[in-house]
Amino acid sequence: MPALLDVKTLTVNYGKSEALRGVSVQVGQETIVTLIGANGAGKTTLLKTISGIKKAASGEIWFQDERIDNRSPQDIVRLGIAHIPEGRRPFTEMTVLDNLELGAYLRTNKEEITRDLEDIYRHFPILKERRNQRSASLSGGEQQMLATARALMAKPKLLLMDEPSLGLSPILVDEIGRIISDINKRGVSIILVEQNAQMALELASHAYVLELGRIVIQGRAAELADNEEVRKAYLGF
Repeated sequence: MPALLDVKTLTVNYGKSEALRGVSVQVGQETIVTLIGANGAGKTTLLKTISGIKKAASGEIWFQDERIDNRSPQDIVRLGIAHIPEGRRPFTEMTVLDNLELGAYLRTNKEEITRDLEDIYRHFPILKERRNQRSASLSGGEQQMLATARALMAKPKLLLMDEPSLGLSPILVDEIGRIISDINKRGVSIILVEQNAQMALELASHAYVLELGRIVIQGRAAELADNEEVRKAYLGF
């Protein structure tokens, strides 16, 4: 089966500096792939380039056999890729419901949107409870749920998640891990950038390790979790 997403020898620059150098990544249908690496390794840059926020200097990005590295961020969302950036970033002056409806702004079938909103409320009951509150009033964990739910309202085939557990308590980290797993079981593929490398490797089927803009190790996530170099550098033992 062809890959859902195929990133081919991608190079991305910030001014005269190379943020990514010849990076190739594949994501299969209904899989979780994780990107591991230190701050500045290029993980966030890769997500931004896939979603069209950042343009590549060279290389290609293919999604469902269609080249997308020359497409606008809006087109990429329409094709089925949703991006949850680091820091959650809900529209804080808007209500929870307004944020969720904004996630579906490129969709036109109102009946489907209504059904998906009810599905979101079943999946995240706290958001239904707080739907008329300003999103600024939500806790960090609730804001992460809102950011995830808003992205799901776009009905993505691929979800890009950048540090979803950042700043959350251990209990909420476990909850976010469960949510990621549940989303994947519903048929959505995920690229996960996560500071909690142990959780990321437990959730993912495949992993890539980036250092200074290059992929230095890749393979099955379970194998990388047992790799001595990876364990010392990213798992702390």
